[in-house]
Amino acid sequence: MNCSTQKNESIKCNVTSCINHCGTADYCSLSCITVGTHECSPTQDQCTDCKSFRKR
Repeated sequence: MNCSTQKNESIKCNVTSCINHCGTADYCSLSCITVGTHECSPTQDQCTDCKSFRKR
């Protein structure tokens, strides 16, 4: 992947175990992501998840 052209500077990310992480920079390479939750009524940022995550 050529991250200088594929990184999305609107989506910062430091999850290097994700296939969408832009290896040389802390950005996502997707044009958009889906954010969701694993809680019925989330109250903290730890309750939210990037649903676009795919294991590298």
